[in-house]
Amino acid sequence: MNLGLKACSRSMYEEDRVWSRYSQDKVDIGEELAKVIRTLNKGLSLSESIRALSIGSSIEPQFRILETACREGLYLLDIDKAALGVIKERIKRQCTSHVSAICGDYNKILLNTSHARAFLKKYLGGERVRLITLHHSLYYSKESDWIQIFENLYNNILQPESAIHAVLMASETNNEYTTTWLYNHFAGKFFNCYNDQNLREFAQKLKINPLFKKAQVFVDTHPVRFFVSDFSKFMSVVWMILLYPNVHKYTFAQREEITEYVYNKFWLKKKPLIQMQDHLVIYNGIRFKGLI
Repeated sequence: MNLGLKACSRSMYEEDRVWSRYSQDKVDIGEELAKVIRTLNKGLSLSESIRALSIGSSIEPQFRILETACREGLYLLDIDKAALGVIKERIKRQCTSHVSAICGDYNKILLNTSHARAFLKKYLGGERVRLITLHHSLYYSKESDWIQIFENLYNNILQPESAIHAVLMASETNNEYTTTWLYNHFAGKFFNCYNDQNLREFAQKLKINPLFKKAQVFVDTHPVRFFVSDFSKFMSVVWMILLYPNVHKYTFAQREEITEYVYNKFWLKKKPLIQMQDHLVIYNGIRFKGLI
């Protein structure tokens, strides 16, 4: 119980680091990201370069893929100063001066057209990018705001031949061993909150949106497995999934209940936590069927 409760105090980027290290999540994302980059490279001439913006980058485990593919500019945007501190140290240590760490709230930037244009001018040097990634970052915006965010990206940040890759936990499942079920169970029980962020439904909305009429919009779902033989680390990921404390302020008694549940349901049985995650890929201006 003490280990589970103590795990609450880890920072978000520390929780994400545990998740990245002991799950297939970043491998899964990296495989899809490689397909997106491969599609862009096939659609561009050898003289054309890829510049990318990663939104909600955190410590960016995909750094090595993006850094090597985007030598003309890689921009990592995040609100977490601690996570960006890790990135800045790496940039300095590895002499990757084409990579920039930007501290900011993407909601404030992308929900306002003038703010999006100002961001382009101030941080991206006035030059649009070929690739935008939103890897597990859409949790921190309302689904009703997504269309405005994507329209601003499309109109003000992306080049004509480009792509967006978004990844998010699936919103619905009956599997009690999944991150979706765990969130819906406890956030629903204590706050009457349920995961309504459905990337699959959003993809359908994009397909009928006139702005994305000529774009290719794809969505796919993959299972990801997480387990670590350290209960404190396991619980730190559970708190991240349950959005504590940044969104939901579970009481001490509620945290005790959650810890006991996870111990009995997962830990004693050595059951992995499964995440069904959706991948959304949007290709703009690509004249052949892109990879997904």
